[in-house]
Amino acid sequence: MSLFNKGMSKTRRSFFGRIADMLGSTDIEEETWDDIEAILIQADLGVETTHTVLEELRKRGYRRTEELQQGLREVLASMLETPPPMNISGRPLSIVLVVGVNGSGKTTSIAKLSSRLNNSGRKVIMAAGDTFRAAAIEQLQTWGERVNVPVVAGQPGSDPASIVYDATEAARARGKDVLIIDTAGRLHTNFNLMGELAKIKSVSSKVVPDAPHEVLLVLDGTTGQNALQQAQKFREMVDVTGIIVTKLDSSAKGGMIFSIFNELKLPVQYVGLGEGVYDMVPFTPEIFVKSLFDEN
Repeated sequence: MSLFNKGMSKTRRSFFGRIADMLGSTDIEEETWDDIEAILIQADLGVETTHTVLEELRKRGYRRTEELQQGLREVLASMLETPPPMNISGRPLSIVLVVGVNGSGKTTSIAKLSSRLNNSGRKVIMAAGDTFRAAAIEQLQTWGERVNVPVVAGQPGSDPASIVYDATEAARARGKDVLIIDTAGRLHTNFNLMGELAKIKSVSSKVVPDAPHEVLLVLDGTTGQNALQQAQKFREMVDVTGIIVTKLDSSAKGGMIFSIFNELKLPVQYVGLGEGVYDMVPFTPEIFVKSLFDEN
């Protein structure tokens, strides 16, 4: 069983698997549409995305439920896109800013991303820009030792923007080509804290042209539609370029992936399917959709 298939088992069994059990092989009735709508909303596609899916399916004029089931796969797959390569090549130093609320799995995702890039031959360094919590600094340093990636850190309570500046200078001095910056898990409803993110972004652009070159937002897959509200707030502040969805293996709400594409128009770069360092994998639409319906 693939990591994707194993990781998506809760969503498959809780919701999408129920569609196959419910439909069987019969004629489509109005009640059929109501049942599918309820299941898709429960799977956290959200009302807007669910209605988009149902509208497209109705236009196709299916009469039998087996046709409808295949059509559902096709419509869902059509909503997703393979993410473009991240903009971290072609310059001496690329800067990646990673944002997200506390508890989303942000710091762990940074470490896993650093490990992936490091293992692929990139020269990576991390910056502990979440200076508001001593535990966040210690967590990133511990991960840095584990994945063999250096970490630039300051004292708890120090200016995050100054850490970014110091990390950039350290990256240049050590010949690193990718700097990944952790940030405080700011509540997306707090304007002052969100303004601090904008300050970090501004500082990075002053020391390296056009930086940050990627702004990745980490969303907790277990929070479903609430994560979309977070994404909208963060995007208003820091021009999010891509998404990392964590904890999909522990969630029955994998349908939120479709809302991210349909409503936010943002690419999902990686998904977290476990706690291991190698369990954050590049998002692959075809495999993702298949894993929602099929055991193997």
